[in-house]
Amino acid sequence: MITYVAEWTKAKDRIFAALGDALGDALGGARRIPVIGLSLHDFPESAEQARAALAAAKKQPRGALARGLKYWLIRGQYNWSRRYFSRHRARIAVCWNGITGSRRAFMQGARDAGARCLYVELAPFPGRVTIDPKGINALNSVPRDPEFFTGWAAKDPARTGEDWRRMGEGLIARASRRPDVKQGGAEAPVLAGKFLFCPLQVPDDSQIRLFSGWVGSVPGMLDILSDAAAELPDGWHIRVKEHPSARAGLGEAVRAAVDRAHGRLVIDNETDTFAQVAASAGVVTINSSVGLQAFFHDRPVIVLGEAFYALPGLVHRADGPRALHHLLSEAENLTFDPALRAAFMTYLDQVYYPRLEIAADGSARLDAAAIRAKLSGESPL
Repeated sequence: MITYVAEWTKAKDRIFAALGDALGDALGGARRIPVIGLSLHDFPESAEQARAALAAAKKQPRGALARGLKYWLIRGQYNWSRRYFSRHRARIAVCWNGITGSRRAFMQGARDAGARCLYVELAPFPGRVTIDPKGINALNSVPRDPEFFTGWAAKDPARTGEDWRRMGEGLIARASRRPDVKQGGAEAPVLAGKFLFCPLQVPDDSQIRLFSGWVGSVPGMLDILSDAAAELPDGWHIRVKEHPSARAGLGEAVRAAVDRAHGRLVIDNETDTFAQVAASAGVVTINSSVGLQAFFHDRPVIVLGEAFYALPGLVHRADGPRALHHLLSEAENLTFDPALRAAFMTYLDQVYYPRLEIAADGSARLDAAAIRAKLSGESPL
């Protein structure tokens, strides 16, 4: 049986229900927990795990009292989860995202109790979903060795070719929640000259808070780019777009960065995100899914933070200011390994991201065999 924390959104709960259906015959369906319980009885690891979960929480409390209350809430949730899964080790802990705050405490409690876990989130490709026993984003179970993918592809002719590009069919830019960030036409970037495109991320997203590395934040990246842009070849610039889902704009930080860059940094919140990718000579990102989606447009990518796709040959990794300055100075010569990208993307297509089918009545269906393979740890080789 899977045991999952309710999200109170129909779309997410449908995916959980589909996961229960996919594993139902073997594991006995699904149990929905409306809220994570509390327990005051500690384990030796309770304090450490509560501190780690609080540090990763999306909403950081303001003030010592609020912080203390949230810490004890998360500590009680960890205790409850660990005690629950110690009594039900055959059950599988499932959570949406599961790497921040209370949900991290829930999943870590299950893991420390010896239960299996599945972390769930939408995939960066249409009709797919992330279901991973280890984590999501930079914590996921995708191998980090480039030779793994080329070796995997070489074992079967069906793993070669360009079929992976079909994952990008129907991929459209995220609809904007803000009137000042649009998804307009493609004309402006085509006329803009040579540029690298930088899609800004949601500033308080877990991708930034947990995996931004040396850059630290979205405003921090803007500061860094405003200085590094001077290294670009003559006539080049960096084109920046704010994230359409960010609740608050970065207007002041963007304007300050644009002013410092003296024409080498341009803000374009009007043009469609993927139109800018297609018109660019490459993409610069902390760890955005747009960096991965740029593979469909055969663009070189520079990654500044931690990303599961930041592998040599797939992208260029800038692990500090000096590396970034060098890469921008060589913007005309940025490359990638097409064969490695094809193998990597084919692995994501055939192995890592299960297909998610949504019926006319809104119900969801997942590939049961693919999910069971993830749980059993069966090797795709």
